[in-house]
Amino acid sequence: MTRRLRFNGTGSGEGGCPAVHEDLDSGEIIVHGPRLTDPAAIAQLQHLGEDEIPIVVPRNTLVDFGPKERDPERRFIGLDQFGKLFEKFQHSAWHLEMRRRYAADELTDTWVQFVRGEEPTWDLNTPWSRTIRAKTDDGAYVGRVRIVDSPPTTGQLYLLAHGDKNAALGEDTRTMWREDAQRADLPDEDFWVFDSQLVAVLLFDDADNLTGVELITEPAAVNQYNRLRDVAQHYSVPYKQFAANLAATEA
Repeated sequence: MTRRLRFNGTGSGEGGCPAVHEDLDSGEIIVHGPRLTDPAAIAQLQHLGEDEIPIVVPRNTLVDFGPKERDPERRFIGLDQFGKLFEKFQHSAWHLEMRRRYAADELTDTWVQFVRGEEPTWDLNTPWSRTIRAKTDDGAYVGRVRIVDSPPTTGQLYLLAHGDKNAALGEDTRTMWREDAQRADLPDEDFWVFDSQLVAVLLFDDADNLTGVELITEPAAVNQYNRLRDVAQHYSVPYKQFAANLAATEA
């Protein structure tokens, strides 16, 4: 069976570009780098099998990109505390939206308008809207990548339309197909990254209600989420372009 490998990262090194990969199924780690050829050094290695090749990997590469558990004690916060994170971040807040449905959307007037086939009337004066608008007006970056199934769910189509409100608040909203997200090895979880140093993983119940948030601050783990953010940004497209392409295929 072909391994499903995730690229964790790379570090500089003389004579090569050492890198660390992780097997998503077995958890095994695969590293590559310059081969160790010095006979005197090889003679000092213990338990080197006939089919094994010693390689040289910088210490920082393993420290930065080797497997790490999440924070030793998992930290959870409630929704009120989660909301305050949007008031406190300084320069960036970014969201990966992986779900097919968000129950909270279906409680809004704009949802009712949308499912009736009407153009939603977006309220740009809600507490959330004022908070985000103040941040983007002050130069902070707020962005998100929304994952869409083929065919899209009603909830995903609603959020595609919701991109107009996000844009009005100064957000950078992008979209990508789920199959592309899977090829890019994006995880099947929703999370926010604040200031590239704090991750909030969103927790949902079976009815698609947001119930809580897990905070991650361990640097190596946060670094992985930052890399996932960069991958999602690279492979996604602006939401208006995505919507236009979707409309063209349905015409």
